[in-house]
Amino acid sequence: MAVSNDFLEYILDQLSHWGDVTSRRLFGGAGLYRDGKIFALLSDNIMYLKVDETNTEKYVKSGSSPFKPFPNRPTIMSYFEVPPDILEDSEELIEWAKEALSIQQKQK
Repeated sequence: MAVSNDFLEYILDQLSHWGDVTSRRLFGGAGLYRDGKIFALLSDNIMYLKVDETNTEKYVKSGSSPFKPFPNRPTIMSYFEVPPDILEDSEELIEWAKEALSIQQKQK
């Protein structure tokens, strides 16, 4: 579940035009926060964004996989891998991150 400092810095740089995104180390990985809400997870140098029934299909169609913290267990969290082409496009990544934050804000 480790995430390198270089990858974390890259993601924060990609999101820098959105402003006020913070990170916190979690079990070797990291969580990304805005407005006090976690909207993304970084694990094994992969970024995962929060999903729900409104946008999961978009991730599935792009070939993304769900975040599975324990590969040998069926536990799946409501985060999906960000497609590489989105990860490399700062403006598009910010739009996807805004959507993830909105989903997180709707939840209790």
